[in-house]
Amino acid sequence: MHVHWHRRDLRLSDNLGLAAREDVLPVFVFDDDVLAHAGPSRVAFLLDALSALRDAYRERGGDLLVERGDPVEVIPTVAAAFDADRVGWCHDYSGLATERDAAVRTALDEAGIPTETAHDAVLHEPGTVTTNEGEPYSVFTYFGKKWLDREKAEPAPPPKTVAIGGGPLPSLAELGFDAPDGSIPEAGTDAAADRLASFCAGPIYRYDERRDYPEAACTSRLSADLKFGTVGIRRVWDATETASADAADERERESVTEFQTQLAWREFYMHVLAANPSVVTDNYKEYDRDIEWRTDEDALEAWKAGETGYPIVDAGMRQLLAESYVHNRVRMIVASFLTKDLLIDWREGYDWFREKLVDHDTANDNGGWQWAASTGTDSQPYFRVFNPMTQGERYDPDAEYIVEYVPELADLEPGTIHSWDELEPADRPDVAYPAPIVDHAKRREEAIAMFERARGEA
Repeated sequence: MHVHWHRRDLRLSDNLGLAAREDVLPVFVFDDDVLAHAGPSRVAFLLDALSALRDAYRERGGDLLVERGDPVEVIPTVAAAFDADRVGWCHDYSGLATERDAAVRTALDEAGIPTETAHDAVLHEPGTVTTNEGEPYSVFTYFGKKWLDREKAEPAPPPKTVAIGGGPLPSLAELGFDAPDGSIPEAGTDAAADRLASFCAGPIYRYDERRDYPEAACTSRLSADLKFGTVGIRRVWDATETASADAADERERESVTEFQTQLAWREFYMHVLAANPSVVTDNYKEYDRDIEWRTDEDALEAWKAGETGYPIVDAGMRQLLAESYVHNRVRMIVASFLTKDLLIDWREGYDWFREKLVDHDTANDNGGWQWAASTGTDSQPYFRVFNPMTQGERYDPDAEYIVEYVPELADLEPGTIHSWDELEPADRPDVAYPAPIVDHAKRREEAIAMFERARGEA
């Protein structure tokens, strides 16, 4: 019998850890060390995905074994109880996961049980896309070109046979979580397949030109599925290749390629994390001096609540609370605002996103936050500071996205909304929406000076 330890690969098909295996006993372990870094939305999605995975096993005559505890103890115990001849799992790349997996492997080795692992979450495993000197890339452009040019594997078949496991799924409350503040998408492989099919049937052909506009339905919404593995990355790639072949013209094919490039960005950050696990808490980019981040609890709370007086920022932060999700362009805007306008450490924002996002992924979120903070790989130069009002006007010109999440502004003209920071108090419409909590122009200069001091230039 082969014990397969599920983690972020919650599916049967296109799972390299399960491909064509016989007599598979699947197990999932609720690890308190992992739950300590989770949030209600993410755990709720996980429970739904596990329920769907359990149903898939039951349809094949098996069942999913569900346990809670330290995997270093649980996995060898399960393997011994079922007289397993081997144990397998799919790689994760965070420092916590790497250390945990090494400890589990050691415990199994001591018990005389062989292990097999697979790089399932990526198309090209960390360490295989490197510079000519064999070093990990720190600039995406060169990584992305090599990544896109390489041949991709075909989707993998499901296991041939499965075994009986069993055990009830715990509730959110039993795991120590309240109900999520925001809604969560439907979880499971069927829902993921529907999202992928819908995206590749049309929106992918407008992705290049519309992906930065948050009111446009031209994003895949597959981020949570890729995070938890309710869809396989090879299946996603295969679907995009089919979409490219079916494209009506070169413009549509280029749009598909732009989406594929975003898949490359996802793996770029995984490669960065695998090579530099300390980036979860440390700046990737070294400065001569410490960055003088400010401690401003009132400003931080206003940012979290969507009450900064900058409409596009507040819309994004309220979308996060309402839907456990934020559009990617808006993620960049709110991250830039926290780090460059409020001058607050990116780690505060990363921690809030980790708690609230249903699709939180250590590598991708860390990469995005450090990009915005000018501390990461291939990051936004410190002297280029997003103007939140300009960003709002450019990517939400009719303020449709803004008024959806900031309804206090619904009766105002877009021009008024996009010039909110310029209005004198006497000229500001009488609506229940705050004045800007900071002056962007002044804070931009302060941010640049702060980074110049960190660089030893002032």
